[in-house]
This record gives sequence, structure tokens and C-alpha cells, in this order.
Amino acid sequence: MSQTIAGIAIPDSSLARAATDLVRTQENDLLYNHSRRVFLFGALSGRRRELKFDAELLYVGAMFHDLGLVPAYASATERFEVDGANVARDFLASWKVPESEIEQVWDAIALHTTPGIPKHKKPVVALVTAGVEMDVLGLAYEDFDPAQREEVVAAHPRESNFKEAIIDAFAEGTRRKPETTFGNVKADVLALKDPSYRRLNFCSLILGSAWNDHARNGGCGACVA
Repeated sequence: MSQTIAGIAIPDSSLARAATDLVRTQENDLLYNHSRRVFLFGALSGRRRELKFDAELLYVGAMFHDLGLVPAYASATERFEVDGANVARDFLASWKVPESEIEQVWDAIALHTTPGIPKHKKPVVALVTAGVEMDVLGLAYEDFDPAQREEVVAAHPRESNFKEAIIDAFAEGTRRKPETTFGNVKADVLALKDPSYRRLNFCSLILGSAWNDHARNGGCGACVA
């Protein structure tokens, strides 16, 4: 049976049910409930902004967005967001979803911790990030009706220690591949949770690169034709 929470219908197609079953069996309650809230807050945000979006694609993007934190889906070298995006891509391809729609979901998941970009892309991409930002960071919290917030959390509860627990989940998903935190918000996570972590510095990488511009320019900094 279809379910409606805070006025948002949970997609109930065969594809959506398969996505739910996969995520429910692979994620713990913390991540599963978070992912469902991300969909609901993302959809509510889209409705408030009067955006046209595919609810099924938004649902898959929201449900799969943290699967890369699950050891079974974690690669050795990719950002966890990319791991989750790749799982979603393969899942949707198995359902013969058009490539253009798969690309939206891939972008939605891969970019959900890269602030400033998703809001300029297609609604599915923008709204997965909007849902994440609301549930994790509380961004636009006051833009949601209190009754909507309460109904979403009643259906998919936030643990009393959710804030610490979600940071711990991010840390566990990245501490074995700290290089994947460069240029994204997970650097802050490991800085808090891993005493041995040392941030890569963008400016240090530029200044320490193999380019010897001083020598190439005759030691005077002049341009070489």
C-alpha cells in the first residue's frame, strides 16, 4: 500500500519498492531513517519552491545517497558519495532506466556533500542536497511547517544522539581512505574524529608541485613565449 507522510506520497512502483528493500536490508536504522527523511524533506522543499521533479528519481537518489558508507559497497579509493552513486547507477541500469535519468541520480548522490553546486543543477540533484542539508545541518529549518517536521520525524525518528551518530558514520566511512576528504566536508569530520588525520592543503599542493616556473622563466618571473 502506498504511504503518505507530511503530504508527500512515498513512491510505490516496483522499482521504488526494490530500492527500499535493498537499502532497508543493507543500512542500519540510523542511515535508513535518515535517507527516508532526506527524501521527504527534499520533496517538501521542491513543493515549496514549485519545482517540477520526478519523485521516483528523487526517492532513489535519497535512499542510495549514503550506501557508500556501508562496508559492502565501499571502494578502497573513491569518495563514499561516488560509491553510492555507482551503486544507484547499476541498480537503475538493471531496471532499464534511461541514461539521462541515471545521470541525474548519479549527480545527486555524488554531489550531495559539495556545497554550492547542486542548487544550480536539475531539481532531482538540487533536492537530494536540500534534503540532506535540512536533516543534517538544519538549513532552511524554519521554512518547513512545524507539523511537517513533526510528521516526518514521527514516521522516521531521529535518534537522541543523531548529530554525533551521523558524524561517526561519516568518519567510519572515510577514515580508511582519508585522501577522499580533500576538497569536501569530510575533512572536517576526520579532523574531529581521527587524531592522526592531516588535511591536504590546496595551496601547499600548488606550491609544492613538480612545476619549476622560476627556472623556466629565467629566474625573473617573466613570461616565456
